[in-house]
Amino acid sequence: MEISALTRSVVKSNHAVICPDGYVNSVVPGWTNCTVNVIINEQMGARFCQTQITLNEESRLTGITQASQIFFYVIQGQCTANEQLRTAGQFVYIPIGTEYTIENATAGTQVLTFHKVYEELPGYDVPAILFGDAANVAGNPFLGDPALRLQVLLPDELPFDMAVNIFTYDPGGHLPFVETHIMEHGLIYLRGQGVYMLDHQWYPIRKGDAIWMAPYCQQWFTAMGKEPAVYIYYKNVNRFPTTI
Repeated sequence: MEISALTRSVVKSNHAVICPDGYVNSVVPGWTNCTVNVIINEQMGARFCQTQITLNEESRLTGITQASQIFFYVIQGQCTANEQLRTAGQFVYIPIGTEYTIENATAGTQVLTFHKVYEELPGYDVPAILFGDAANVAGNPFLGDPALRLQVLLPDELPFDMAVNIFTYDPGGHLPFVETHIMEHGLIYLRGQGVYMLDHQWYPIRKGDAIWMAPYCQQWFTAMGKEPAVYIYYKNVNRFPTTI
């Protein structure tokens, strides 16, 4: 008999580990016949939103972005996004003021979303809608270490104020130092397992787990097991660090 009061999920003031065993479904207007799990959002202190959506043949996600841009990434299965087929590892970036429709999914399709209020930059146009495929993005060694590979999915250009990357660690690979920085993170593990240090607390992590890191939450990770550990993550970029 399982004890229902046990979980690896932890929610702190500056970080959280959210495991699938604690998901509670939400209703989102315009997103029908699907299961929506809001994993990270501003209610916990974050400045972005991260959801996971499970789709079936009758599912349909429709809307027009307003203040927030949305990044859709297909974790598994397939669907169409604005009439373009998207399969596992493919994505679409929806800028502000843009209509979107996600439909024609196979049963069990899972889609990850990142939402962020867009900060316009004088002299630069708002980015256009962008379709992409992680399989076509090179995994470059992180800080020269071939055991750590980083795929940058969105253009590293000033019009974009959010980045979405995929980070792959070979077994035994680890960050070369404890990171302490202004950028906020939201991520979900696509493969593998390991141990994440968040603000000097240690957490076992595996496929399906999500993590939120507030600005200046100290972080370090090492991959463990017999396969690579892979996660996709969000961060805020390319804007002035203060409003003062």
